[in-house]
Amino acid sequence: MARTTGAFYVMGGVLGLVITAVAPGEEGNRPLVGVAAFVALLLGVSLLIWGPRLPHSVHHAYVAAATVLVTVAVHWFPNTVGAISLAAFYVFVATDAAIFFAWRWLGAHVAFAVVCCLWVVPSRGLPWWSGLIPAGITVGIGIVVGILTRMASDADIDTLTGLLNRRGFDRALNAAISHAARSDQALALVLVDLDRFQKINDHLGHRAGDAVLQRVGDTWSKLLAPDQRLARYGGDAFALLLPGTTEQAAILLTEELRAAVTTGCSAGVTSWQPGESGSLLVSRADVGLYRAKQAGRNRTVLESSRQLPLAVELREAIDQGTLDVQYQPIVSLTDGATRAVGVEALLRWSSNAQPDVTTEGLIRVAEEYDLISDLDELVLRRACADAARLQETFAQLDLTLNVNVSGLELAETEYADRVSGILRDTGWPAEQLVLEVTESELAAESDTAIANLHKLRDTGVRIAIDDFGTGYSSLSRLATLPSDILKVDQSFVASIRSDSPAPPLLGVIAALSKSLDLQVIAEGVETEYQAAVLTELGFALAQGYHYSDSHPVSELINDLNDRHGLVGAALGEHEPNTNGWIPMDNPLDGGPGGGRG
Repeated sequence: MARTTGAFYVMGGVLGLVITAVAPGEEGNRPLVGVAAFVALLLGVSLLIWGPRLPHSVHHAYVAAATVLVTVAVHWFPNTVGAISLAAFYVFVATDAAIFFAWRWLGAHVAFAVVCCLWVVPSRGLPWWSGLIPAGITVGIGIVVGILTRMASDADIDTLTGLLNRRGFDRALNAAISHAARSDQALALVLVDLDRFQKINDHLGHRAGDAVLQRVGDTWSKLLAPDQRLARYGGDAFALLLPGTTEQAAILLTEELRAAVTTGCSAGVTSWQPGESGSLLVSRADVGLYRAKQAGRNRTVLESSRQLPLAVELREAIDQGTLDVQYQPIVSLTDGATRAVGVEALLRWSSNAQPDVTTEGLIRVAEEYDLISDLDELVLRRACADAARLQETFAQLDLTLNVNVSGLELAETEYADRVSGILRDTGWPAEQLVLEVTESELAAESDTAIANLHKLRDTGVRIAIDDFGTGYSSLSRLATLPSDILKVDQSFVASIRSDSPAPPLLGVIAALSKSLDLQVIAEGVETEYQAAVLTELGFALAQGYHYSDSHPVSELINDLNDRHGLVGAALGEHEPNTNGWIPMDNPLDGGPGGGRG
């Protein structure tokens, strides 16, 4: 608004000064017309500089002042022909008002311009009807521009809820960022998603779903201030733009919105920092929304925009390749001689900025600051290359390599292709790669993630559900997930104690994996007693400190050379065997490449 009105003023002022200087005639008051043109020029410059900071109501004064200045110029211009020409400037007034003001205000400004035009043109000694043409053109242009402007504006409106749609919200977001950059104000963004909305459509029909969306939109709109913009961002997702709002205030408002509706909703909150684009802001809020759903839904998660020193250090470590990848053996329990049948790649890194950061905390920072893609690729590429070294060292090695994958990466359309590219580059067989995903990530109901898992399994890659038993997948959903292996969470293994019976759930999990034709690995084995109980329950594979800690690949090669593939406490009880390692899937199905198809 400020740029457009300011440009009209500057154009009118410059044209007015030029025509005043060159027009012949001695009628009227040439200096007064020149002053009016100069004032218009100054008002235009002031709008271009300070206009974005002015309240909306001030712009009405600018438009009304333009009508007055045009009227003064027409009345006092040195000759009649030039005066009639200047009456064309009333069209600028109508156009500006039609673009930015509501119909009632547009009508008021156009009516004021028409009255002035019908009075001032005849005041030059012309017939009363001489002002009808410029007045009629002003009315016509105002109506046409008003209609076209509103048609264009409707393209930014969601027809179901009457809120902004995604296109309209993105435009409002970019405008808000420009304003925040000029005024140094805070700006917060919230993405909200209605939980399990698809079930409403499936069970009650789309008409009921539409009614829910309309009710939520109406309820939330009544709770917002005039400068806060709510949009239906797509499907059951809403976006909220909060100028002049801090992250904590945005969280409090989001909780108020959640309490106002009966439908559960998950939300991601973030704030804008100077230099950030709108797409980056939305992406970060989307990470918070993803985390909210992953954590159990119906909650708000803040993805802070403040760049942590840890994130900066991690970025440098990824670029320089200084991150360490170590490997913990996975052992077979079926032949009584805990023999290594695979390894899990584990990220290890010591941060100077935050020495006590855990691997989970490191992954969270990588996801929050858009580093997870590069980090995942670095670990997978390094692990495949190191596993190839292991395979070259042991002639009969048929190693299975387990690598963790972020749920955010799984949701990327190109993820499966990136994995295939890394396998081609490193030469590591797809059949000997296992990608581990936590149960909650697999249950996040992302069509893209599930499609990626199916695509990877078609190439031979196997999928393991990590930390099984701690997520929220139903048994019926588990039966349909694209998975081959269950990794029992270490909390179940830790509950195995010599002074109490074995936890019944472990037996249930063993039976479940057998009925679903899934391999099962017990994590976190730390004692001989735990290993014995797991063996008795029918677990074929395990890993933990009882067998081996994680090691760099060179140390692991030396250790396995010395022990001929045996690890941990079993070495003292069994004679070394030089037949090399056995495939990971031999303990369950008799040959490499097995598992659920």
